[in-house]
Amino acid sequence: MASFNRVVLMGNLTRDPELRYIPSGTAVCDIGLAVNDRRKTPNGEWVEETTFVDVTLWARTAEVAGEYLSKGSPVLVEGRLKYDTWETQDGQKRSKLRVVAERLVMVGGRDGGSASGGSSRGGSQGGAGHSDPAESQAHDGFDDGGGGDDIPF
Repeated sequence: MASFNRVVLMGNLTRDPELRYIPSGTAVCDIGLAVNDRRKTPNGEWVEETTFVDVTLWARTAEVAGEYLSKGSPVLVEGRLKYDTWETQDGQKRSKLRVVAERLVMVGGRDGGSASGGSSRGGSQGGAGHSDPAESQAHDGFDDGGGGDDIPF
């Protein structure tokens, strides 16, 4: 059976971006995203639910996020889910589901409004398929070739 792994989320950053570079020189940026959902319960009350998502950005997209985004920035990310597992120093097994973003759209304008949007599409997502960025040397080569709202950074 075929499978499909695609995620599109829009929300606000929960913290400032954490930009770093792996030994190969590729930029990696981790962001936290809060996504709100408002729905009506069976008894007619409105309930707001927030989901917190960890997102990893690569290459130039990571650098753009580190330079232009900060806590509270509204963004749209498109990418895929990645399930990471590891063992702590005391032997406990841990796991985390995160999004590896291949596209980032800054929703608000420079003044924090939502009138205009710019984006950075991941041209070559260095190591996006690896759970340990330090071991990453491969490129996914994601590029949809589309024009649209791209802003050269």
